[in-house]
Amino acid sequence: MDLVAHFRRETRAFEDAVRRAARAGDAPPVPSCPGWTVTDLTGHLAWVHRFVAHVVGDRLRDAPDHTDPAFLGLPPDRAGWPDPERPPTHGPVPASLVDWYAAGAAALGALFADRDPEEPVWTWTADRTTGFWLWIQTFEAAVHRWDAENALGAPRPFDAELAADGVGRFLGTVVPAWRTAGRAPSGDGERFGFRRTDGEGHWTVHFDGDTVRCAAGPGPCDVELSGTASDLTLFLWRRITAERLAGVEGDQAVLKRWAVLVPTV
Repeated sequence: MDLVAHFRRETRAFEDAVRRAARAGDAPPVPSCPGWTVTDLTGHLAWVHRFVAHVVGDRLRDAPDHTDPAFLGLPPDRAGWPDPERPPTHGPVPASLVDWYAAGAAALGALFADRDPEEPVWTWTADRTTGFWLWIQTFEAAVHRWDAENALGAPRPFDAELAADGVGRFLGTVVPAWRTAGRAPSGDGERFGFRRTDGEGHWTVHFDGDTVRCAAGPGPCDVELSGTASDLTLFLWRRITAERLAGVEGDQAVLKRWAVLVPTV
């Protein structure tokens, strides 16, 4: 799978949605990111792209100081830009902010295309490679593209191949990292199954104390959640609830444990 192509497509689609929002006047609120407008969402993703470019571009092996603005390349005129400490940001989406986002997304895409995915760099998970950043930033762009389109009232699903490829990696890489960062409680043996309905794909994740075991394929589970690859991804990224999936079978009390076992950070 060409993740660089997916990254570029999703970042351009995000830009298209944001520019449509900019033409609408006051920045619309983002229902899937409570307390943010499209302006805040754009500032967030633009900041993330430059942060990742700093890590990957400089081949950092340790966590950088994210409070140092030097890596951001901020323009002098930032009228109407969001203050991350004081959302939501009302008023029209500043064109200069969208341009800054677009430049950063293009630069990060070029960097990803130039680097070996196996090159070691710092990340916030156990996967300490440039390839992790390419994968997670492709999904962050896709999820926030969905957020921006949802703010405009017509979100499109994720590419089915991309979404299906990401479910297992999310369960095996992101879930353990979120649990550690969120200081989640120990698991009591809960098993969750995820079944794709628009193609092949089945995954099982088992919470055993502080250990998370993820395996491809069906297996014993307390709860099975079924849906398209796109909808399963939206559920995992907390964009839709289980009720919006095609099916949920099993112990509802265990299902409620998901948000406790996998806190967002």
